[in-house]
Amino acid sequence: MRQSGAFGKAAVIVWRRWILPILLVLVLGASAAALVKIAFFPDRTEASVSPEAGVTDPVIAVERGSVVNALSLSGNVARDEEYSVRGEINGTVTAVHIGEGAAVAAGQVLFTVKQDDPRKDIDILAPEAGEVTDLALVKGQVTSVGSEIYTLTPARYHLLATVEPVQLYRLVNAPAEASVTITGGPAPFTCTGVRVQVTAEGTASVRCAIPADQVVFAGLPATLDLALGQVDDALVIPVTAVTGGAGTGKVWVDAGDGAEPEERAVTLGVNDGTVVEVVEGLAEGDSIRQFVPGFIAPVEEVCYEVSPGVEQCESGTSW
Repeated sequence: MRQSGAFGKAAVIVWRRWILPILLVLVLGASAAALVKIAFFPDRTEASVSPEAGVTDPVIAVERGSVVNALSLSGNVARDEEYSVRGEINGTVTAVHIGEGAAVAAGQVLFTVKQDDPRKDIDILAPEAGEVTDLALVKGQVTSVGSEIYTLTPARYHLLATVEPVQLYRLVNAPAEASVTITGGPAPFTCTGVRVQVTAEGTASVRCAIPADQVVFAGLPATLDLALGQVDDALVIPVTAVTGGAGTGKVWVDAGDGAEPEERAVTLGVNDGTVVEVVEGLAEGDSIRQFVPGFIAPVEEVCYEVSPGVEQCESGTSW
């Protein structure tokens, strides 16, 4: 009986130390081999896919509508630039009536000069209100025609608004007046002398003069609103359908028979950045491609929740 019990214990020890570990290694090895097979050597089934639908260019009809070309620009109030004033007489300064940095009114006496020929005293007056700096005359000094005698910073202001270069064509034939709204300031008012400025570096801006009766301060933020044109009951198409946008352009007319679209020249009118008036080249009801060849139309971003508190967004483009 003792021998039988010893034999049983020995068998248990052999099972635990040798046979069970070997079985576990074999099972784990087989599982690993199966995973490798699935990951790197999947069963391949050749499938023949035949497209059932193709990408087509959307076609729209030419319709009638209204176009309002209004442009709103952000800018700031700024003081007009200083300029040098030159002498207009030959003579000797007998009196200086102002000091450096003085604020003067239009017509105020600045200097008195004794003219040489004919000999007489002449008062030099301020041409407009502003601040006088860089005084170049003192009592007893000789002055001559053309010499710089002082610098005047006028008490005039203007509005300077930045504009994207792509919008410059919309400003062709812009009106001479615009509406100005100053943040936290008076009621909207009209500024005059609207003009477009483009620097050598390509920076574009719109400038207009602020009326003298408006109380403003340099640096104030403001909005410049320009009414550039309006048409009603006109033939209109989206700007995505035409190359060009200022005066002339080209569209692609679709005959509806599957043939290649016809490239056609058109004359354009008022453009609001989204739709443009067609003055000549199309008729109401004509079918045209909504996008010019090669144009990529953006698709709105679509977001959805993939797990609690986690959102995924997808976007793309359509041709």
